[in-house]
Amino acid sequence: MLGQIFQTFANCFRIPELRSRLVFTGLVLLVARLVALIPIPGLDGRALSAHFEANSGQGGVVGFYSLFTGGALEKCSVGSLGIMPYISATIIIQLLSAVLPGLAKLAREEGGRAKIIAYGRYLTVLLCLGQGLVMAIGWENPSEAFKFDGRLVLIDNRWIYLFQTVVILTAGTLLLMWLGEQISERGIGNGVSLLITVGILARLPLAFTSLWTGFFPPDGNVAKFRWPHAVLLLALLAIVITGVILVTQGQRKIPVQYAQRAVGRKVFAGSTSFMPLRVNYAGVMPVIFAQAILMFPGLLFEKLGAAMNLPFFSELARLLRPDSVFYLLAETLMIIFFSYFWVATQFNELQIADDLKKHGGYIPGVRPGVATSDFLHRSMSRLTLAGAIFLAILAAIPTLMNFSMEIDFNVATFFGGTSLLITVGVLLDTMRQMESHLLLRQYDGFLKKGRVKGRS
Repeated sequence: MLGQIFQTFANCFRIPELRSRLVFTGLVLLVARLVALIPIPGLDGRALSAHFEANSGQGGVVGFYSLFTGGALEKCSVGSLGIMPYISATIIIQLLSAVLPGLAKLAREEGGRAKIIAYGRYLTVLLCLGQGLVMAIGWENPSEAFKFDGRLVLIDNRWIYLFQTVVILTAGTLLLMWLGEQISERGIGNGVSLLITVGILARLPLAFTSLWTGFFPPDGNVAKFRWPHAVLLLALLAIVITGVILVTQGQRKIPVQYAQRAVGRKVFAGSTSFMPLRVNYAGVMPVIFAQAILMFPGLLFEKLGAAMNLPFFSELARLLRPDSVFYLLAETLMIIFFSYFWVATQFNELQIADDLKKHGGYIPGVRPGVATSDFLHRSMSRLTLAGAIFLAILAAIPTLMNFSMEIDFNVATFFGGTSLLITVGVLLDTMRQMESHLLLRQYDGFLKKGRVKGRS
């Protein structure tokens, strides 16, 4: 099997178009990594990076955000905001399109898609300005934001520092947004998803170093882990990756029968097809929404409890710590809620049933119209529940490993959570696109039996 995979990668470079796309994608990703390494003038990124390395086992808001920036945040680099503002703007526009009739109508008009993309870019700029200002203020007060006792800002004039930093952070995110669009258009794979994946994989050396230190500590220290831990970690990694692949690729095929119909003088014969309903329709979005919402109230209650000396707020902050049972329960319920919310806003069973009826299609055993809509609603609800439960279990794995087994947070994130789900999904999607180029030119795909099927 490995020989077949290596042979397939060699075939990829024998196709001129695919070779140019792969080389272009690699060069653009290299530029994106440079953006994550170039420090912002006037900030001492080395001191903050050393602080992060000394406290690498900590998670929290900063650790979660730094994971998606590929370590750019802790280096005070140009790309510290990462691509997340663009993703947030895109999600907001999608949700508004499902709620506001004007945007929904614009999306169906000719040229409307380009306008919606432009609205997303404008919203990205606004989000970058707001988040950039918050991040710049956080670097001004590192003791509160990063628990770092030192000075990061080297510019005496506060207003010059804030203006310069916000502009540079906004420009960095816009550059990453443009690079992602270039990959999608001229490279291979989804550009924005690849940028996030490369940022996650960039932390692999740090995770491997931390894991190696746990098994083979420096002289004079006792090893934290033994060989049974290694077997357990490898087995857990294999089980989680297999589960992610199965759920990501999993779908229920609803059979659809098209009756014979006549259009003018042409008569179209009846045919049988199927409608794929994905198990994990919402993807990684419910996990991101749930974790982002739960992290900030804990910090707010902790600050209020310390400032006002009120035990009530301190108790709420304790309940919202990632290692508490209440936090895991709240995270599970919010993941399930956002899974159904995403399906409700993105999956329109009424329109699907209406389109089937217009084109002479029907589900065998189900009456067209309202009955078809109800059938699709029930089927999608059951699939969403299964996918949401899997996402909740996957999201809880890093937290349980970090606090119960005392495994470094950078290591635990590769055994579950959003990082593993994004990485596996993006790699599968990229392999699917590469395989389509290979099969088009009569080359074998990555596997002789069982093609890498698309997620949609």
